[in-house]
Order: sequence, then C-alpha cells, then structure tokens
Amino acid sequence: MNSAKQKSKIAFNQQAPTYDCDIKGQHARTLYPVIINRLKSISYQTALDLGCGTGEVMKLILQQDNSKILYGLDLSEKMLEIAQKKLENRATLILGDSEQLPFSDCFFDVVYCNDSFHHYPAPERVLSEIDRVLKPNGTFILCDCWQPTIGRAIMNFYMKYSKEGDVKIYSESEICKLLSRHFSNVTWERVGNTACIACGTK
Repeated sequence: MNSAKQKSKIAFNQQAPTYDCDIKGQHARTLYPVIINRLKSISYQTALDLGCGTGEVMKLILQQDNSKILYGLDLSEKMLEIAQKKLENRATLILGDSEQLPFSDCFFDVVYCNDSFHHYPAPERVLSEIDRVLKPNGTFILCDCWQPTIGRAIMNFYMKYSKEGDVKIYSESEICKLLSRHFSNVTWERVGNTACIACGTK
C-alpha cells in the first residue's frame, strides 16, 4: 500500500471513535449540508460516497429519502464499523481503494467525495474510476479543502511531513483542469474560507 494511503488508514482508524464530534472531523462536518443541498438539485437513485468515513452523509440522505440506494467506500475499517452501526443495513459499505472501485461500468447516478480528495496520491486514477462507474449524464460532486495561494503553498510544503496521509490541497484551476479531463459542465465554488465544492457531468 502507498505510504500516504497507509498513513491515512492508520490515522482514520485512530480518529474513528470520536470523528463525529471532535476537531479532527470538524472540517468534513461543515461540508455535509453543502453536499446535501447540492444533491437536492439532482435527480438520482444510486449514489457512491467515496471516502465515506462514519457514514454521516448517507445517514442524512436517508433521513430525507429512504428509497435512495447508497454505497459507501473507505479504506478505514474502524470508520466503516461506525458507519455500519449508524446505518445498519440501509447502505452497502465496502472496505476498498478509490483507485480500484469494485463496481461495474455505468453503475451510479452520482458519486460524491467529501474532504478526502486531498488524501489521494493518484487523483487522476481516482477520477478515471469515478468516470468509469458513473452512468452517462451522471454527476460527480467534490467537496474538499481550499486555501488562498500563500496558505496553500505553505500547507503543501509541509504535507510531505504529514502523519495523516495528506497529499495536496488544490487550487481552483487545478481542480477544474483535473475534472475537465473526465467531465463536462465543470463548476467550482468557494465554501467559506477553507473549503470548495466542484461538480461535473459525465
């Protein structure tokens, strides 16, 4: 396993018991309503939560519409244990790698990724897999960290020393360029002072 992935796995296994309430999960939690609001504007039945963590976004989706067919994938066993207790059998949870999605082509209406993209050592490979498993006209939603130029440069310099598997924080242009290789109608919006949301259509 790639060293960044291994660090992420160890870190999130350690964080899992308190992730829903402590500072480690705070940034991700601020983006839950952003994703939920964006999903409300999309007609979909099947969705994949990529890097699903404790399953909180899936829980919120099912509270609004329990007919949705949801899948969650994460590399942390402990995160998935929390998600399983929370969701019971209302979603399919899979221990896996975002670079090798265990789904057939054109499987999902929506794939969303919240606060995990900056952990991916091979983002192009992940996006290729998302493209593969999305149905035609399917939607990809990405919420992640954002920083202005100077802050981003400083954080990216120190990320090589990260013990939590952080790889890179991307600029608006970098995100749009990456997504445009696989998706059309790419949009990017800043969310507060430290986050962004980007979307694209297959």
